[in-house]
Amino acid sequence: MAEEIINKVAQSALVQIDLEDYYIDGPRKVIDLKDWLYEGLILREKDFRENIKAHNWESYSDSFVSIICSADAIIPLWASMLISSALQPYAKRVVFGTLEELEAQLFEEAYQEIDFAAFEGKPMIIKGCSNKPVPTNAFVSFTQKAQPFAKSIMFGEACSTVPVFKRKK
Repeated sequence: MAEEIINKVAQSALVQIDLEDYYIDGPRKVIDLKDWLYEGLILREKDFRENIKAHNWESYSDSFVSIICSADAIIPLWASMLISSALQPYAKRVVFGTLEELEAQLFEEAYQEIDFAAFEGKPMIIKGCSNKPVPTNAFVSFTQKAQPFAKSIMFGEACSTVPVFKRKK
């Protein structure tokens, strides 16, 4: 007679968190202001405004957009504001920053829906591997939000964890 295999992790109070579950689906696009500059270095207001009028903004429909400038150029603040304004009717979210910074902000938005008090007194494992891009800041932010409630926080998988936080008794 074979002995029944019991999943003790599933039966424990251990809460397993996969941050990938909080990934907000949708296309990510980058607008590099460098491409809008004269010779890749100088912003000419008249040309910039004409490029904005001529650009196909509908191609950003239902997308999450990151505005960056990969050139070493001085860009006035209003330039990003103009692009943001043109994107407003189309894009779901626009940020000035890298794709990783965009992802971090999207995770912050998703975390607003979580009742962290539900983790009160519970040991937690935050899964480390994912198939979707989860930026480092998403792990840092989740830890900061969960720590006041959790009994402990570990990183990794149930079979191999790294202790991150343990509440003092």
